[in-house]
Amino acid sequence: MLDWDKEDLLKNVRERHPLVECLTNNVTVNDVANVILACGASPVMATDPRELEDFIGLAQAVDLNIGTMAPELDLSFEKSLAVAQKLGKPVVLDPVGAGAAKCRTEMLLRLLDTYPVAVIRGNASEIRALSGEAGKTMGVDASAGDAVTQETLPARTAMAAGLARKHGCVVAMSGAWDILTDGERSLVCRRGVPQMSQITGTGCMLTGLTAAFVGANPDRILEAAAAATEMMCLCGEIAWERTQKLQGGLGTLRVQLIDALSLA
Repeated sequence: MLDWDKEDLLKNVRERHPLVECLTNNVTVNDVANVILACGASPVMATDPRELEDFIGLAQAVDLNIGTMAPELDLSFEKSLAVAQKLGKPVVLDPVGAGAAKCRTEMLLRLLDTYPVAVIRGNASEIRALSGEAGKTMGVDASAGDAVTQETLPARTAMAAGLARKHGCVVAMSGAWDILTDGERSLVCRRGVPQMSQITGTGCMLTGLTAAFVGANPDRILEAAAAATEMMCLCGEIAWERTQKLQGGLGTLRVQLIDALSLA
């Protein structure tokens, strides 16, 4: 069991206003920026390699999400990691689609073998692919066979912990149950609602939120990642309850989620 104060970690975000440099999925870039703002941090969405060093130098954390791949972005991905390493800035890596496309998986494995990251935050299928275990990834979503249940919890926790130890980082594996581990200490978050998975980019939003918490609490990476995950899950529950009262759908849920994060 971890000894951590979630309210204290969130207070640090709102008092320190960390700047998060985001190289994120262009499908969800606006939502990621809004979630970071909602929790009290500040986003900058620079992707041009010519300005990355300047913005990473100003930032307290880097959100690196490979959801949108393109040849011209390869340099930005690698440069952001190299600059973050040089400047000692924590990186939260979202390995979107790992295991679904060979080029993604190979690039991610090479980058992880070359550069340090503070957190790897992905779904169970992506974490499985980075761990070298056979499995199936359904596009950018986790396959049903990789779901975390009471029966699979020990094996999934061991898998995530092994990856954390290998790369000296925290692994935050999301799903119906979320597993967070630094390889030695682990916890499970059983909160949230399944409707969150029907909104495009809630994983990307969580990566941005995690980077904000890490940037404000750089000496407590596991606790920061856990607090970000629990905040996202709890706010998802609040958002779905409000959506039902309004007789709304998924569009309403998206707005209510950002509202809940800003009012937490």
